[in-house]
Amino acid sequence: MKIVAKSLVVLLTVFGVAGLGHAQAPKPKNAATAQQHPAPAPSAAPQADAAPANNAGWVARCTSASREAPLECAMEQTAVLSKTGQLIVLVNIRVAGDTRAPVALIQLPLGLNLPVGAKLQVDEGKPVDVAIQTCEARGCYINAPIAADILAQLRTGKQLKVSFQNLAKETITIPMPLADFATVYDKIK
Repeated sequence: MKIVAKSLVVLLTVFGVAGLGHAQAPKPKNAATAQQHPAPAPSAAPQADAAPANNAGWVARCTSASREAPLECAMEQTAVLSKTGQLIVLVNIRVAGDTRAPVALIQLPLGLNLPVGAKLQVDEGKPVDVAIQTCEARGCYINAPIAADILAQLRTGKQLKVSFQNLAKETITIPMPLADFATVYDKIK
């Protein structure tokens, strides 16, 4: 039972759910992993001129609650402030085991103009408005299914832009490269 519980914590962490409940995320194995998921400082959202640094690209992870349980797979990419290491945007896409449909979990920083929500845009395509559903100590979250047309744009696009407003109503746009999106998505679907 101990192994199953530990696997469940890993599974919840992969899908970004551990920060929403009382489960504790496992300790990172190295400094590089620790820098990918730092807890955001309890300050307002970053200034528009702050330079976010994106990680190397999309990363795929698959886990299972037990040996008999099906694999649950996800891919993610993060953007952090280069000066402080503060997490600005985390985009996690998983393929639900029961429906096989992709679902996005997006983590944004605290200090947002919540009524405005966020916008997602692939390259110069039409921006898609998404509601911010909840906030907690680590950030604010969006959880939404990904429509087939948006998935096609992500697979062929060059850049995903995640935009939101801070409390001063300044729009902040964070670019997320899509160069390896299709390859990594094919591994998790």
